[in-house]
Amino acid sequence: MEQQPENKDVTRRLVLVCCGTGCQANGSMDVYHALRQALAPGANAEVCTYVKSTGCNGLCEKGPLVKILPDDITYSRVRAADVSEIAEKTLRGGALVKRLLLRDPVTKEHFRSHHKTNFYKKQHKVALRNIGEIDPSNIQDYLDRDGYQALRKALTTLTPEEVIEEVLASGLRGRGGGGFPTGLKWRACASVDRLPRYIICNGDEGDPGAFMDRSIMEGDPHSILEGMLICAYAMGAARGFIYVRDEYGLAVANLTRAIEDARERGFLGKNILGSSLSFDIEIVRGGGAFVCGEETALIASIEGNPGEPRDKYTYPAERGLWGQPTVINNVETWANIPVIVSNGARAFAALGTGNSKGTKVFSLVGKVTNTGLVEVPMGTTLREIIEEIGGGVPKGRRFKAVQTGGPSGGCIPESLLDLEVDFDTLTAAGSMMGSGGLIVMDDRTCMVEVARYYLNFLAGESCGKCVPCREGIGLMLETLTRICEGKGRLEDLDLLESIGKTLQQAALCGLGRTAPNPVLSTLKYFRDEYLAHITGCWCPAGVCKALTGFYIDAGLCRGCGRCLRNCPVQAITGKKQEPHEIDPSRCIKCGACIDDCRYQAVKVKQGV
Repeated sequence: MEQQPENKDVTRRLVLVCCGTGCQANGSMDVYHALRQALAPGANAEVCTYVKSTGCNGLCEKGPLVKILPDDITYSRVRAADVSEIAEKTLRGGALVKRLLLRDPVTKEHFRSHHKTNFYKKQHKVALRNIGEIDPSNIQDYLDRDGYQALRKALTTLTPEEVIEEVLASGLRGRGGGGFPTGLKWRACASVDRLPRYIICNGDEGDPGAFMDRSIMEGDPHSILEGMLICAYAMGAARGFIYVRDEYGLAVANLTRAIEDARERGFLGKNILGSSLSFDIEIVRGGGAFVCGEETALIASIEGNPGEPRDKYTYPAERGLWGQPTVINNVETWANIPVIVSNGARAFAALGTGNSKGTKVFSLVGKVTNTGLVEVPMGTTLREIIEEIGGGVPKGRRFKAVQTGGPSGGCIPESLLDLEVDFDTLTAAGSMMGSGGLIVMDDRTCMVEVARYYLNFLAGESCGKCVPCREGIGLMLETLTRICEGKGRLEDLDLLESIGKTLQQAALCGLGRTAPNPVLSTLKYFRDEYLAHITGCWCPAGVCKALTGFYIDAGLCRGCGRCLRNCPVQAITGKKQEPHEIDPSRCIKCGACIDDCRYQAVKVKQGV
């Protein structure tokens, strides 16, 4: 991207275009270039304005977003064709383009500023503090927001031991899934009297539906570099690695640019900022194996070996990369470090709960109105995240469960919506924090099929090194598939629980030990659905085709014809404003009718 001029003039207008991966897929780069052309010198621009691209603003559902400062105007779902109207009406005329403003899906109220919407006003951004505000390809943008000041503070006012104690006092726990105290990890590594020591950033984000780390790498790469630099100073390390999924092309590009710019400005290389610290970072591109999110498998991959985990008789802090003491943290963890050093441990620890300090970034996806990135203080309830920030379940359907922690997490039912989210409460509920995926499910979600889906994913991603994981997941998948096909037996439930508990005890790595969570949590909270499949011969959600049939409740049907028009096989008949009917002999059980019906008139048959 082109280098943009520094904005020191507060009378100038600044136009920010969200250019994260999601918005780019929706044409945000076309919007960016159209704005630059429309506002270029000589283009009859009557206002002093410049445009820059930013990382993800979080509200992916409404992207691409365009923000205009200092007017604090936010436009959503902007297309290149809208640019001339924005330039003419807003930037030159000072008027709003109402149809592009963010709108509450329930009250239909329009908002001039995104800060006023429930999605944003309930968030507290620490790790995401710069994303959507800066051009990630421009180091000056990062410097203008006090970038690298935490590093300067550490180098000039703190000893390495004091840096470690500050991180320890902050209560920061690793955001990659395990939740191990970061300061303890750093202290353990520093206590090993063996050089060299290494620093690793785990950017191998493999959970389906998760994109927290990708967005930080794309939108604020220097915050990761600064966090690693501070750790390097505390550890006396000279080399660091960022392990990134190969398919994260934009993240790799922005990280590469950030590393080059940091070297040029003297933040990487020899004698950084005139100190004795010499440190450099290189990027390692991973092949996309889910197991490489596990730290020992990731280390093996960097070493050039197959990405397989090892038993942790010794932790990487003692014996990690090439057998040397190594600190490995994930992207979000690193992004928190400069804030802790700049503002102090006490300020960071003021947010959160007893054993879970600070904030957490979640990717909120699934059957929820507002999908996107959310950062909230630890202790925020699931209800606040899903109903207030996320806008609740759309289309009048009922909330059923939320899956936290990725494919190795668990499914939490409606009765626990007021659970305060932190590492310990989620574990106690049979789930886990994981890296921060939140997948919302409505009453059209079959919990048996959900468990089968995740086991299928994990079976394909198991490295196969240990027998419990390789064979156990496969046997659980086989059993779940049988239940979804209407061939289940009551004793299958005992079998699933037995295998699941064995895996928790005997699998080699954390991914294997948490793999049965989707099964065990759905058995715990949704056992009635398993029984409906096995003894009732029906799928209550109408998902498992072998156990599903649909009918139309004549008392509820308004005869609107919507289901008739959308049925792909013309299995529905009926006259306008009269109850419709489904021909079971033609129905392929796709569910289009039940999903489309505004009056909840399409029902699932019991006992197919």
